[in-house]
Amino acid sequence: MMDGTSKQVMEQAMNDESALNPVEQKEIDFYGDELIAVRAEDGHIYVSLRHLCEALGIDTQGQARRIKRQPVLTKGYSWVDILSTQPTPQRRRSQVLRVDLVPLFLTGISTRNISDSANRIKLERFQEEAAKVLWEAFQSGQLTPDPAFDDLLQADTPAAQAYRMARALVEMARQQLILEARLGDHAAQLAAHDDRLEQIEATLGDRGRFITPEQASSISQAVKSIALTLGKQSGRNEYGAVYGEFYRKFGIPSYRELPARRFDEAVRFLTDWYQRLTGEGLPF
Repeated sequence: MMDGTSKQVMEQAMNDESALNPVEQKEIDFYGDELIAVRAEDGHIYVSLRHLCEALGIDTQGQARRIKRQPVLTKGYSWVDILSTQPTPQRRRSQVLRVDLVPLFLTGISTRNISDSANRIKLERFQEEAAKVLWEAFQSGQLTPDPAFDDLLQADTPAAQAYRMARALVEMARQQLILEARLGDHAAQLAAHDDRLEQIEATLGDRGRFITPEQASSISQAVKSIALTLGKQSGRNEYGAVYGEFYRKFGIPSYRELPARRFDEAVRFLTDWYQRLTGEGLPF
């Protein structure tokens, strides 16, 4: 029979043998909790089991034993040298789980065993979104656009002006391509081309075609009221979803670029949405 020291040496040797080499490492902020994930040499993405368990307030080693009892989870369980900067930069061999198996792993944690409602909501959020967030982090770096980006675009800086101009040109060029595809007559194409250039010039030169700052504030307040109401029902941050639906409805990249002529329509749309959720009118 092996003593404790011999068993520890053997386990370490097995870990060294099965450890994966990390190619890329990222720290992901998941609703205030830091998760460490790596892309390994095999092309798969793995999450640190310790960081995942600590965020949920569960025992890491106990969950590692549970993973080893399930053949499916064991296939995605390994070790990776993760770079830690605290207290000094060093690599620490850590247990990891392949990201596509995270939902299966999390469903094995019953919410009925968690008495605190906030922790129950947190676990459900991890079960629903964690795997996607971790995977997306290695595709584009963000799951959703920065919520402050629209505000940054309103700044009167060369970068913001250049971005607005480029976006307007791209949109106009897209419309031109669609129009040209529908036009078979060369003369009609030339006429349409001239019209499109005039529209580009009007768009870049006439900022008054959009809603006023006061109207933009009203839109923002309405979106906030709807997002807060939805958030109370879902337990998630719903701002991105509400803004996304609003942008799709009116075909715009920012609520500040809503055409002035559609302001009343936008207010009715948001008011109706809020009334469907609460049975009441907007609180302002």
